[in-house]
Amino acid sequence: MLHTRALLRHWRATSILSQGQRRYGSQRAKTLATLEEKRKAATLGGGQKRIDKQHQTGKLTARERVELLLDPGTFREYDMFVEHTCADFGMDTASNKIPGDGVITGHGQINGRMTFVFSQDFTVFGGSLSSMHARKICKIMDKAMDVGAPVIGLNDSGGARIQEGVDSLAGYADIFLRNVHSSGVIPQLSLIMGPCAGGAVYSPAMTDFTFMVKDTSYMFVTGPKVVEEVTREVVTDQELGGALTHTKKSGVAHKAFENDVHALYEMRELFDFLPLSNKDKLPIRVTEDPKDRLIPGLDYIVPHSSDQPYDILDVIRGVVDEGNFFEIMPDYARNIIVGFARMNGRTVGVVGNQPNQKAGCLDITSSIKGARFVRFCDCFNIPILTFEDVPGFLPGTQEEHNGIIRNGAKLLFAYAEATVPKITVITRKAYGGAYDVMSSKHLRGDINYAWPTAEIAVMGAKGAVAILHRGADSSELPRLQQEYEDTLCTPFQAAARGFVDDIIFPRETRKRICEDLELLASKKQSLPWKKHSNIPL
Repeated sequence: MLHTRALLRHWRATSILSQGQRRYGSQRAKTLATLEEKRKAATLGGGQKRIDKQHQTGKLTARERVELLLDPGTFREYDMFVEHTCADFGMDTASNKIPGDGVITGHGQINGRMTFVFSQDFTVFGGSLSSMHARKICKIMDKAMDVGAPVIGLNDSGGARIQEGVDSLAGYADIFLRNVHSSGVIPQLSLIMGPCAGGAVYSPAMTDFTFMVKDTSYMFVTGPKVVEEVTREVVTDQELGGALTHTKKSGVAHKAFENDVHALYEMRELFDFLPLSNKDKLPIRVTEDPKDRLIPGLDYIVPHSSDQPYDILDVIRGVVDEGNFFEIMPDYARNIIVGFARMNGRTVGVVGNQPNQKAGCLDITSSIKGARFVRFCDCFNIPILTFEDVPGFLPGTQEEHNGIIRNGAKLLFAYAEATVPKITVITRKAYGGAYDVMSSKHLRGDINYAWPTAEIAVMGAKGAVAILHRGADSSELPRLQQEYEDTLCTPFQAAARGFVDDIIFPRETRKRICEDLELLASKKQSLPWKKHSNIPL
């Protein structure tokens, strides 16, 4: 009976198709051919010559980038046939009406998880932003908020489309507003793959993470020609706003990569660590790394002398799943390390003082870098794991005059405000106010450990003895310093007061943290009601 019904349905469908072909065959074929032609024109963007030029400069096209970023066959495009509405300066001619209007928008998947994406097409009017171009971007940003999925922007644009005047500027403002409303709700990721100038730079600046491509991308508010006219400085695009400038000097960008392919691969890698929204659970990756794995090498990693450096990255990679640590801003403010890892398969945010850079001191740039990262983790319910080895805040007139007090307070504020699980491990130094700042028990740290090598005190022995024993004979100083270290520069006084929960063997660090994260998975903590906080910006 079922076979008979299936045959009947097939006969009916075939009959309807046959009738349609007889009645409307030629007309329908023409319509379908028109659609195919329009689609082909849209996929060519500004034409084959401009595509070839894009390739000659070492850049992929907008569509090629989307195809590499997303899982094969998952991209669903929106507004392929949108055209600009400008009629001035000859823009209403047929040759200037290019389907898509310089940006490709839609949604797809990365390793099976949903994301929305826009990719600016430099072959169409230099990727410049028109009102319709902006409207396309705004549409996918709105949809991403509706369904709770990240937005990834692939930026390659000469800026505002001059022919459209204020309409183009209005388009940027519409995007900026959505950046602000999306902040802390869905992850926003930017990849600068060409020029990004003028007002265009402020949208990436408001997103959570910004990547750049070396040699082919740049960002600046005003270009080299304007700079030369106003200040008489002669500077190139790359010197003014290239990838190395923004990842090492300004801190505007978080990472730089060798080429488009490498950058897109790393964007996929970052995406895998993040939840889809602030209501989504953290992604889980199955791991064969045992959660109770001991790390004997950590028992010997901290040098005997407090003045000797070591690499905190060796500690982090030793503790996290399979040694896989995705560092954020590795070339900026290198005295603090931030990035993502997994513990027993679940994402954690990691912050660590770096003893081999400025002895791990906190300064203005490291405080801002750390605060921004901690606040991102708190927005998206990512537990924060802190490895502390900090001798204090960097002294000096330059730091004081540039606002170390205000900027250092940003990191303190971020840790105190965070309600996600917070686990801190003091590996060595925890001196002065910096001890307080680095997710101490007093800032509602959930679990605070110290290694036996921890030194928790107001300051180091040498400075303390100089104050406590002024005028003492120089021959007495070594004994007095040793006495101070034995009395105060140990973790036991802090443990006796409950300011650290336990003094642990370094080898047990991974095991303890994995167990604690399981315990804290159901943590619920709130802040007093407020419209929003007023972090010292």
